[in-house]
Amino acid sequence: MVISKKPRSHNHTLDPNFMREDRTEMSEDDDRSLLSDSVTTTDSGSTSGSGLNSVPEFQAPYPDQVLENVLENVLCFLTSRRDRNAASLVCRSWYRAEALTRSELFIGNCYAVSPRRATSRFTRIRSVTLKGKPRFADFNLMPPNWGAHFAPWVSAMAKAYPWLEKVHLKRMTVTDDDLALLAESFFGFKELVLMCCDGFGTSGLAVVASRCRQLRVLDLLESEVSDDEVDWISFFPESEMCLESLIFDCVECHINFDALERLIARSPSLKKLRLNRNVSIGQLHRLMVRAPQLTHLGTGSFRPSEDVAEGEQEPDYVSAFSACESLVCLSGFRDIVPDYLPAIYPVCANLTSLNLSYANINAEQLKPIISNCHKLQIFWVLDSICDEGLQAVAATCKELRELRVFPIDAREDSEGPVSEVGLQAISEGCRKLQSILYFCQRMTNAAVIAMSKNCPDLVVFRLCIMGRHRPDHITGEPMDEGFGAIVMNCKNLTRLAVSGLLTDRAFSYIGKYGKTVRTLSVAFAGDSDMGLKYVLEGCPRLQKLEIRDSPFGDAALLSGLHHYYNMRFLWMSSCKLTPAGCQQIARALPRLVVEVINHELDEDMGNFVNTLYMYRSLEGPRDDAPKFVSIL
Repeated sequence: MVISKKPRSHNHTLDPNFMREDRTEMSEDDDRSLLSDSVTTTDSGSTSGSGLNSVPEFQAPYPDQVLENVLENVLCFLTSRRDRNAASLVCRSWYRAEALTRSELFIGNCYAVSPRRATSRFTRIRSVTLKGKPRFADFNLMPPNWGAHFAPWVSAMAKAYPWLEKVHLKRMTVTDDDLALLAESFFGFKELVLMCCDGFGTSGLAVVASRCRQLRVLDLLESEVSDDEVDWISFFPESEMCLESLIFDCVECHINFDALERLIARSPSLKKLRLNRNVSIGQLHRLMVRAPQLTHLGTGSFRPSEDVAEGEQEPDYVSAFSACESLVCLSGFRDIVPDYLPAIYPVCANLTSLNLSYANINAEQLKPIISNCHKLQIFWVLDSICDEGLQAVAATCKELRELRVFPIDAREDSEGPVSEVGLQAISEGCRKLQSILYFCQRMTNAAVIAMSKNCPDLVVFRLCIMGRHRPDHITGEPMDEGFGAIVMNCKNLTRLAVSGLLTDRAFSYIGKYGKTVRTLSVAFAGDSDMGLKYVLEGCPRLQKLEIRDSPFGDAALLSGLHHYYNMRFLWMSSCKLTPAGCQQIARALPRLVVEVINHELDEDMGNFVNTLYMYRSLEGPRDDAPKFVSIL
């Protein structure tokens, strides 16, 4: 099984995080309209009247022009990206009108379309969301320097969108120069979100802080930020700020706390604040006193500073939390001292989201907290709470919609403290559950079947049995029937991750019943090529397929020829693919980019391809591929 930057952006030697969702969700909407070879047409021209009776000062508009004017006014109320994409494919008029009224641009793969093509088609964009590397880059399955550079995008946007206000990037390589160009080019810039990005440091953040004077959101989520020894917090303007969200819990370097405290004090609109591990609980208290209006708080280390004088009276943490009456989302708790947990009791009754995925606490320490969380809808936690802790969650949190249970010890041979007992308790107590990520060492088909029946509204089901090829630990049977029940009974399922001992029978169930599945993740599973064939021939809405260490070969790959143009990407690593099979796909589907990625450390692959990454693109092969990438 695989894991990446710890379920919470740490680094495990093993990666059970293969099925982990990123800390901040970005839309999975299809971006197919951007990939259509539509013909751009010019607007209808107008002609003047002729003859003696013509009245040149009045000219009735052409019917097409009237239609487009009306259509533009209607499309302004269409907010769903998927609906807009569908509208743009109706005809040329709708294609043109939709482009003129779109203000938000979402591109799920930065290599699917060029910056030039995107900016020439969509001319009135104010918000851009851009994704780069595939998700397996999080799990150390992709060599560094693969690509996904932000530089060509920010250069094109600087010329095309001087009014741009928002940029959200995910798994992109962003340099300090990129951030400087962004800060200089968009004078009304308001929102920057960098998720799982790398390549930049505190120097780039300082430029953004100093030059983006209307900045409302600066969120750094699981990104790698280098320490350039620049006090970036001090670069924010000294005037009153309009900051609404400041998230920097992934920044490992020390910060100037006095500058941070002054910044918080002059940011009356601040609602979201997430601190890094270098902020002590004493400093947290000072910030909470300054900002009782917070609705989302990441606490930092949640332990006293080491330089606190012995015998010095500690602040009243309970009163500080009590004063934050609007607090609904609580996270952080890095390097936690459990003795301080009672401080958060006053806010528990109002919480809708609680993230304890950094807090190594046990069931007894959790129970006083969770017993008051009757409104909780999102809960992330370590498996250190054991099945007993999950039973306490099930007894209280009847409104729970999302649960994630991460492993404190990700080794395959570890004794996992949660099992089918905790899963079954959750399914019986939390009937409104829609999304679950569950790491464990032991599971049974009966518990998974119970969840499929008790929680039929599941949209996301990701079960990670960390030991490879582990069967139902009571019956010894494969886990086929459990996953089969999930796809049969959960009619709205869009995301599925499978693990444990699985035969082709499990994949036949997925192909037969998984008609709504859009993302499928597979690791160490399957018997033969038939398993993948069932999926590719049976799941019409499949957009993303991630497979590693499974026995699927060329015949399985070729069975999806009819579907690959409809998918965003296919990733297969350490499978049984040959260079000839990959080449055959490239010849059959010329508008598909077929990348073969070679890992120098993997010398035991024989005649098989190490990693295959395929994605659709209007631009053809990219021109920035490194030497270890062969584009067929």
